[in-house]
Amino acid sequence: MSGSASDSSDAEEVMIVRLADIRTIGQAFQSGVLKAAAKQRHAPNAACLDQISLFQGDITGLQVDSIVNAANRSLLGGGGVDGAIHAAAGPELYEECKGLGGCETGESKITAAYKLPSKHIIHTVGPVYSRGDVETRAQQLESCYRTSLNLAIENSLKHIAFPSISTGIYGYPIEAATHIALDLVRRFCDSDVGSKLDRVIFVVWSNKDKEVYETLIPEYFPCPESSQEPPPGDGPTTDDPSAKTTEPPLEAPVSEQPPPSSVAVETEPATQAAETKAPKAP
Repeated sequence: MSGSASDSSDAEEVMIVRLADIRTIGQAFQSGVLKAAAKQRHAPNAACLDQISLFQGDITGLQVDSIVNAANRSLLGGGGVDGAIHAAAGPELYEECKGLGGCETGESKITAAYKLPSKHIIHTVGPVYSRGDVETRAQQLESCYRTSLNLAIENSLKHIAFPSISTGIYGYPIEAATHIALDLVRRFCDSDVGSKLDRVIFVVWSNKDKEVYETLIPEYFPCPESSQEPPPGDGPTTDDPSAKTTEPPLEAPVSEQPPPSSVAVETEPATQAAETKAPKAP
């Protein structure tokens, strides 16, 4: 009897989305979802088009090696996507996080994923946005993506899915935050360790956030067929100075051998999105 009640509760879990069902940005260019940008901030790299994805939907349903949790410094759960991940993973996640001793802003720590379809959760603490210190906040946000990618490599993971870190209650402007995320991931893909991940997925919930990513992705990952060389010195600049980053590029963990490279972009079925309350990154 008690087993039946438990089974009924488990049946309410979100729909599982396999990696094979998430299209790459290369496929998104081919289908016309992504269009060439007038401004290109990096030279074309065809391999990147098979390595990157944009997915609209619930990050807790992704069946990948790792998803990133936009956590607070305690790592003990909170609101938005942090609360959604803890709720879906179950109380075992809370117990493991209690032993981690928290996490500093810009840093990342890894745990098991427990009841989630992913294998691991990488917890990172994004900055609270401040117009009084945009450069520091930008460096901290960039560090969230860098340390998460490095943790994935150190643990021999092949896939990582990012929410839009700090753009919820932490108040980071979505466009500035997206410039930082895309530029850091593009530099990672071009680096010596870039081929160690098969897929990097940007996960958004709202149509507004999806439109921002669809507009900016072609600037950082241009399609070779419609490419032009970026002007000398061109970089991740926007009207908001918080999009500028100054930290050094990712450093490779010394013990790993590169696996083959690949990657993705897609929208979650409308029925699922309608049934799931929107988890927003802090």
